[in-house]
Order: sequence, then C-alpha cells, then structure tokens
Amino acid sequence: MIDNSRTRAWWEIAIVLALSVGASAVYSVVSLVSRLTAGVPLSDQSASLNPSQSAREWLDFTYQFLGIFFELFVVALALYLLWTARMSGPARIGLTFAQPGRDIVRGVTLFLVIGIPGLALYLGGKALGITVTIATSPLDTYWWTVPILIFSALRAALVEEVIVIGYLFTRLRERGWSDWTIILSAAVLRGSYHLYQGIGPFIGNVAMGILFGWCYRRWGRVMPLVVAHLLLDVVSFVGYPLAVGLFPDFFQPPQ
Repeated sequence: MIDNSRTRAWWEIAIVLALSVGASAVYSVVSLVSRLTAGVPLSDQSASLNPSQSAREWLDFTYQFLGIFFELFVVALALYLLWTARMSGPARIGLTFAQPGRDIVRGVTLFLVIGIPGLALYLGGKALGITVTIATSPLDTYWWTVPILIFSALRAALVEEVIVIGYLFTRLRERGWSDWTIILSAAVLRGSYHLYQGIGPFIGNVAMGILFGWCYRRWGRVMPLVVAHLLLDVVSFVGYPLAVGLFPDFFQPPQ
C-alpha cells in the first residue's frame, strides 16, 4: 500500500520548488547550455540583473514592483505549510525578531566572510573565461530605482533562505535525511539556479550554500542568513554599478 502521507509530502516539496528556485534552476541550466553552444566564450557574454521592464517610467515601476511583490507569496506559502498547531511557520525556522542583536552580528559577519572572496571569485572566473559579465541597472534612471533594487534584494534573500534553507531543512529532516545530506543537496540547488551567470558563480554559490547550511544547523535560525543575503544583494544591485564606474576594465559588459 502506498504511504499517502509520504507521497503528499514529496509532492508538496516538488510544488514549492517548482514555484520558486526549482524553476529558476531549470531555466538557468537551459541558459547555460545556450551560452556554451553559442560559440562565444562565457567571459564575452553578459547577464542582466534587474533589467528595465518598459520604456515608460510608470509601467517600468509597476512591472518591477508587482514582479517582486507576487514572488514573495511563495515565501508566504512555504511558511504557511510549515505552520503547526503548536508553532508558527516563521518560529519553526527562526524567521523572527526574537534575537535582533545576535542575528545582525551574525549576518554582518557572514556578509564580510562571503563578500570579498565572492568578488575575487567573480574576477577570477572572468579571467578564466567561466563567468559571464554581470550588467546592472543604472542607479540614476528614476528616483525609485534604488528603493526597487533594495526591495528586489529583500525578495531574493527571503525566497532563497526561507525555501532553500528553512523550508527544505525542515521537510527533508522529516523525511529522514541527515543534516549533511541536506546541506550538500541544498547547496547544489543554490548553485544550480545561478548557472545563468556561468560556472564560477555556480561554484561560489555552492560554497555559500554549504556555509549557510552549516550555520543554520548550528544556530537553528534563518534570520541571520536573510540579513547576510540582503546585504550581499544590496551591494551587488546598488554597489555594483558604482564598481563598474570605478573599474570598467573588470566589470563593463561586452559591447
């Protein structure tokens, strides 16, 4: 006889992933195959972060805001599915403000540990021809550009850390997986949905995923990971265009 509870649990996991990072991973693999078969080195190709959605300002803002806003509902879904009669979904994975000082210190520490090596890996990957050039949105396009980029960074931090760490750890532990099997599997998943940026970012995000998974196993809280991820993406989305201007030879996308 089929165990309906186990079958339903795996279907739940599959549906949550298909609505979020799992779909991104599939598209990223297809994108990488396309890049590798284009006959152009990866280092001579570019990938855009947060591109404009319309030439008309109000439509550009509307499309970008709604795109970010509705993606957050998969986070709400994951938290809802984790909710029990005894504990809320956010409480189960440590997405609360119960330890603000400790969460911020841990998050900033992770940001510093990952940030500089991440930049070095990007530059090294470009030098080796295994990483595409990242093209970013200009910061002075509209008055709302920077707030939308920060909102997008928050979206990415919540989607990735709540689902890839908090949700998957909880559900896969319930399925009997060991912590290190979960850590390594989640890290590979994290790397796979960054493959559209090339092989270098895949390696870097797998390493980041292992570190984040280990930290979650130790701390039992997603909030420090959200803080670290938010800071990393704010620097990438907002600080990166500044770096492009300062170091054009390294960062400027191919013409």
